[in-house]
Amino acid sequence: MSIKMKELPISERPYEKLEMYGEDALSDAELLAIIIKSGTKEESSVTLAQKILSLGQETNFKKSNIKFLQELSIEELTKINGIGKVKAIQIKAVCELAKRISRPIDISKIKIKTPQDIAGLLMDELKLEKKEIVKVVILNSQNEIMKIQTISLGGTHSAHVEIKDILHEAIKRNATKIIIVHNHPSGNATPSKQDIEFTKNLEKACDILGIQLLDHIVIGENQYASIKSYLLKERMKE
Repeated sequence: MSIKMKELPISERPYEKLEMYGEDALSDAELLAIIIKSGTKEESSVTLAQKILSLGQETNFKKSNIKFLQELSIEELTKINGIGKVKAIQIKAVCELAKRISRPIDISKIKIKTPQDIAGLLMDELKLEKKEIVKVVILNSQNEIMKIQTISLGGTHSAHVEIKDILHEAIKRNATKIIIVHNHPSGNATPSKQDIEFTKNLEKACDILGIQLLDHIVIGENQYASIKSYLLKERMKE
């Protein structure tokens, strides 16, 4: 039988523990327990949280990785006895807040010098996505970011995007440089053959319009790949 929250020492109750020792002192289950607030007659909120986290092991995520919470649907969460629609919605809302917090507050005047600069800027946001997303980063002549625009929201394996859609905003802003960024939901940042061919075709279109394609970055889970660097090595072999 699960231990009731009120039966725990005050210093071990999630709310009080956070207040006394800070949020870093809490486990994933304890933090999640605070979000879902209350348990059932049979199980504490911490026990319910542990049941939710156990779903991550079923989806082949590492035990310490709670990224899978982003992928759970309301329907999947409510299959757990004690997790109703309200608790499930609360969890999904917190997941979305976490995703938005990872986005930079102000991108104006950020200067891009290396592929690592742009990968670092968008890594936290895109590595959590379960669908493939394509973004175009529009820069001025000093390589300062003017705008980051989402061009396409795809599925779990690919996103359909047209070259004209990528170039539209750059042309409208009279931009001379762009960078394309997209994620691989699998976590593997290795560019696909389609990624490479698309980059080559985009590069040709950019050349015609006098726009410099600085790079096409693929984001994985805490890793990235520069397709421009790949193409450069390929051309050096020729």
